[in-house]
Amino acid sequence: MRWGDQRQSTNIEDRRGIGGRGIALGGGGIGVLILAAIVCLLGGDPRQFLESQPQVQQQPPAASNSAAPPDQNRQFVGAIMGSLEDAWRQILPQQTRVRYEDPKLVLYSGQTPSACGYGDAAMGPFYCPGDHNLYLDFAFFDELRREFKAPGDFAQAYVIAHEFGHHIQNLTGTMDRVQRQGQNNQLSVGLELQADCYAGIWANYAQKQGRLETGDIEEALRAAQAVGDDMIQRRTQGFVVPDSFTHGSAAQRQKAFTIGMQSGQMRQCEPFK
Repeated sequence: MRWGDQRQSTNIEDRRGIGGRGIALGGGGIGVLILAAIVCLLGGDPRQFLESQPQVQQQPPAASNSAAPPDQNRQFVGAIMGSLEDAWRQILPQQTRVRYEDPKLVLYSGQTPSACGYGDAAMGPFYCPGDHNLYLDFAFFDELRREFKAPGDFAQAYVIAHEFGHHIQNLTGTMDRVQRQGQNNQLSVGLELQADCYAGIWANYAQKQGRLETGDIEEALRAAQAVGDDMIQRRTQGFVVPDSFTHGSAAQRQKAFTIGMQSGQMRQCEPFK
């Protein structure tokens, strides 16, 4: 992907290196983290569990790393966020008449607090509707390449675009409507597939801007396949339990991304009719 000259987003908060210092654990702490891991192992969505926990407060860090020179990962995610902001500032009001608001991308290492509870890198990237933040530990990019066999910068961009898609769902009220229904795997799958479709809409925008290169779409589709519930279950436990899916199968996730990519239309991403 051609991202070197893309506008850098200013909505980045870099907590890397801060770790757990200055953090008040509130009502959850390590116990909440362990329970979230158990939910994940049982096939549930740890984000839904964490969002039900009391909000965690973060005190100001003891030292700021804002003076540190930018690294390539930081530059990359800044460019992707800049592109996503530019895209959805146009697309959302044009196609839905919903007012757009920027989210923030929080970079962290290991663990970090959020309005949805205590986040951990083992959960992977996630979006918190309580604070409109995306959370990312760069270690996931290494895991995506090494464990999931999905290398490439556009595979990484797809992951960020998917979480950004959850922010769009939050703005339109879709996420709130789904979460009011309680724990429901079918609705959870629909929510995740719609976020994949929204990631495809952004890819459509980036292609029209001349940002995509040969092989980029294949990288995104390979990543979408790798994080399908069936692929993850087969890799981690050796068998597949479709009733436990929370994000959709590899084929479903690839299809959802492709629909968004080919259409560029949010109405084509509606899984709840």
